[in-house]
Amino acid sequence: MRVDVVTIFPDYFGPAAGVGGPLGVSLIGKAAARGDVAFHIHDLRQWATDVHHTVDDTPFGGGPGMVMKADVWGAALDAILSDKSQSSANPSLPWAATPSTPSASPVPSVTGARLVVPTPSGVPFTQEMALAYAGERHLVFACGRYEGIDARVVEDARARGMAVDEVSIGDYVLAGGEAAVVVIVEAVCRLLPGVLGNERSVSDDSFGGGGGSMHGLLEGPVYTRPRAWRGNEVPAVLLSGDHAAIARWQRDEALRRTAERRPDLIRRLAAADGLDARDRAVLIQAGFPVDGESMAH
Repeated sequence: MRVDVVTIFPDYFGPAAGVGGPLGVSLIGKAAARGDVAFHIHDLRQWATDVHHTVDDTPFGGGPGMVMKADVWGAALDAILSDKSQSSANPSLPWAATPSTPSASPVPSVTGARLVVPTPSGVPFTQEMALAYAGERHLVFACGRYEGIDARVVEDARARGMAVDEVSIGDYVLAGGEAAVVVIVEAVCRLLPGVLGNERSVSDDSFGGGGGSMHGLLEGPVYTRPRAWRGNEVPAVLLSGDHAAIARWQRDEALRRTAERRPDLIRRLAAADGLDARDRAVLIQAGFPVDGESMAH
């Protein structure tokens, strides 16, 4: 997979030498070192044409703040999407230190890359989206700042056949899209084949993106040695060796935790007929209403 990130703060993702930074550590850094994913970080200002490298201007129609310019963003995306020389690159460093060379040539309709624009006004980013992105060959992230990117950038990309997603990682506002990109990239890259040491971890994740027993639920509590700590014992069922009983306990705990913290997910499961009789009994015992009328509210 190739991942391009366009930002006015390239150092956010690590120094130019490609050592350290949030994309160069842990499992994601190891995946990059193996060549499973190639990161390319681009400074948006290199496509600004004035002496001050201006990337923003006042909004038409008035209002506070500044808007990132369509012509600068368009030039950046044109250059990246027409950069055939790096499309199959396998750099030895976690990401390429040298950005693409700006190109004045027009870019034809693009179908091999997906543009992802983090924005508070986007659709919520989910585990299902992370799974879908993990199947892409080329992701391009546009890190907005100020009041956002001129809307014509997204409109133009879609008009030329590029898949474009405007996504939000939560109901809050950040200073820019860089932090959101790190979140999305980590969620996606950990799903690539060979990145996790145990592939079963995906199916046991919260939200159960891998289609396992946790599908649509938050993951329940987990434990490890020592068996007793400060007077607290590990639940006996986890020491029983009875795999069916353990699996049922884990789902019961996931149901209780999800009902307490994310009742909307329980309602979604109920609406999709994703709760069996035991699930409903556990939820009723936990004080969560599961009748049709209550679940609708």
